[in-house]
Amino acid sequence: MSLDLGDSGRRHRADDSGACPGRWSIIPDVELAIPTLETERLSLRPFREADVTTLFEVSQDAEVVRYVGDRRAPTLQESWRAVAGWIGHWAMRGYGQWAIDERSSGRFVGRAGIINPAEWPGPEVGYLLGRPWWGRGYATEAASAAMAWGFREFPFDELISLIDPANHRSIAVATRLGESLRGETTLLGTPVLTYGISRGEWEARQS
Repeated sequence: MSLDLGDSGRRHRADDSGACPGRWSIIPDVELAIPTLETERLSLRPFREADVTTLFEVSQDAEVVRYVGDRRAPTLQESWRAVAGWIGHWAMRGYGQWAIDERSSGRFVGRAGIINPAEWPGPEVGYLLGRPWWGRGYATEAASAAMAWGFREFPFDELISLIDPANHRSIAVATRLGESLRGETTLLGTPVLTYGISRGEWEARQS
């Protein structure tokens, strides 16, 4: 996995609150040093406005959004707002969601990264893939890259995944990532399971 910050990018570490110091303030000339991560088969890169339409189309599949958010297909405007929000998340937290491209084809296949908006239970590794790319191990590959980057670049004690109890595919991905069941909570009005992995557990898996 390689980390490309670009010519003007700079790496920042978060303080205990999860926010980044210095240039990550919300000011007109803010620089977003969003890295690009490359795995064997995938490229996790910053979102572009051109991705909005593709994400919208991917999310019209009822199975894709069956366990995501409010469990319905978004409108095009909602997809635009989601992408804008994820870009803003990078500015406010220093980490966030990436767009995922399949390296062999260059095609957009989904999103993955770490989110932690207001009133969230904690920094969460999350992802969404278009159905044509299910069953290839892409979710595990992308989430693993995001998790590794998160633990290396930020002082997270733990990363979590919030999963609908009926979402057996995501439970399997969380297990492959080394996460274990921590408990239950309610997210956006829906009961979910909390899976998680501590820094110590993740580091032990790397050795």
